[in-house]
Amino acid sequence: MTLIHPTAIVNSKAELHETVEVGPYAIIDAHVEIGAHCFIDSHARVYSHTRMGQGNRVYHSAAVGGDPQDLKYRPDMPSHLIIGNHNLFREFCSIHRSTDASEATRIGDNNLFMGYTHVAHDCQLGTHNVLANGATLGGHIEMGDYILLSNNVGIHQFCRIGSYAMVAGLSAVKQDIPPYVLIDGHRGEIVTLNTIGLRRQQIPPEIRSEIKQAYKTIYRSGLTIRQALDKLSAEQHSDYISKIIDFFHNSERGVVSYAHANK
Repeated sequence: MTLIHPTAIVNSKAELHETVEVGPYAIIDAHVEIGAHCFIDSHARVYSHTRMGQGNRVYHSAAVGGDPQDLKYRPDMPSHLIIGNHNLFREFCSIHRSTDASEATRIGDNNLFMGYTHVAHDCQLGTHNVLANGATLGGHIEMGDYILLSNNVGIHQFCRIGSYAMVAGLSAVKQDIPPYVLIDGHRGEIVTLNTIGLRRQQIPPEIRSEIKQAYKTIYRSGLTIRQALDKLSAEQHSDYISKIIDFFHNSERGVVSYAHANK
C-alpha cells in the first residue's frame, strides 16, 4: 500500500505506485503519475500533468511541474512535464511544464537539481547532469549528458549545452556551449577543456588530446569557423570530434567564444 502521511493531500485522479512515499503536508495534483520507489517529501508539490518514472526523490518544499512563466501559456490547454528515473530535486527547486500542450518539458535520468535551481518551460535535459545551488535555465534549453552547472549560473533561453561541459559559478551564458569545455565569466567564454569532468568519466588521455587539438583548430588556427570545421571533417577523427563538428553545424544562436583565442 502507498505510504501517504495523513496530512498530505493527494488528488483522487493521481496515479501513484504502491511503493511511493508521500510526506507531511505534501500536495499531489490530479493527472499526476508517479512510478515505483519515489519519495515526495514534506511540503513538496507535484503539479498536474507531471509524469515521473522510478526512484525519484522530491525534497522538502520543491515544486515540480508548475505552470510555465511564459505569457503565451494558456491555462485551459494543459501542458506536460516528463521525468525519467532516479532524479533528485532538492529543497525549493522549481521545474516547469511546457508552454504548448503538444510539447513537454523533459528530464532524463540520474540528474541532481540542488537547492533553488530552476528549469523553465520546454527544456530538454539528458542524464547525469548536476545543477548546483541557484543555477537557472531559461525556456527551451537543450542539455546533453554529464554537464555541471555551478552555483548561480544563468543560461539564456534557447541555448544548447553539449555533453561533458562545465560552467563555472556566477557565469552568464547567452550562446551555445559546445561539448567537453569549461566556461567562465560574466559573459561566459571557453577558458579550457573540462579536463576534470572528462577524467571523471574515464575519457582516455589520447581522446582528451584530440579534443584539445580540435578546439585549437576551431579557435586558434586563424581559420574561419566554417573553414576549421571543414578541415576537421576532412581528417580522420573519433566520434568525439564528430560530436563537436555536429554541434557547431546545428547551432542557431552561435557558439560561445574562446577567451584566449586572440592571445
